[in-house]
Amino acid sequence: MTQDELKQQAALLALDYVIEGKIVGVGTGSTANFFIDGLATMKDRIEGAVASSEASARRLAGHGIRLLDMNEVESLPVYIDGADEIDASLAMIKGGGGAQTREKIVAAVARTFVCICDASKKVERLGRFPLPIEVIPMARAQVSRELVRLGGRPVLRDGFITDNGNLILDVHDLAIDDPAGLEIAIDGIVGVVTSGLFAKRGADVLLLATADGVITYDRS
Repeated sequence: MTQDELKQQAALLALDYVIEGKIVGVGTGSTANFFIDGLATMKDRIEGAVASSEASARRLAGHGIRLLDMNEVESLPVYIDGADEIDASLAMIKGGGGAQTREKIVAAVARTFVCICDASKKVERLGRFPLPIEVIPMARAQVSRELVRLGGRPVLRDGFITDNGNLILDVHDLAIDDPAGLEIAIDGIVGVVTSGLFAKRGADVLLLATADGVITYDRS
């Protein structure tokens, strides 16, 4: 089974978590795209969707799924998204697509965060995947110096601008033994918009696609 087939398997199973007649939060990336395509099959049974990126918004709109602005929504029953890495505590690294700020906003409003990914994304310790940090452009050098002090090696994502008009620093070589503590430390650096660490608000459910089927991990 290919990696894309595994991603699709997890994404389609996540449709079971969508509550009919309600709004669903939708993430960004290749696995989320499979979910969006699946969501199109039940678009007449949901109120609409909130997208975490312009790319996801375009894909949702292409399927004729009603889009709502996050400011119009007081709460979301569920948010479905992928991850670049996820550990046993369901803390994640996200932001490979550069959308982590909007993803964190949607996740913060959702009652349940369902992470969908293939088995290659589950790790014992976060950090093999470079940690994406969204930064205000004028603060790039200062933030880079602070990240070096934390033990990282920041690399500017060349030619990339986020949906919010900012830059991404991909931080290599971080030892992430305390994901929540590091998230707090990085988010406290002046000029950082958001880090790609999702530990303070990790996933509630992980649907992990393996060659033997989808394994469900539930933090509750």
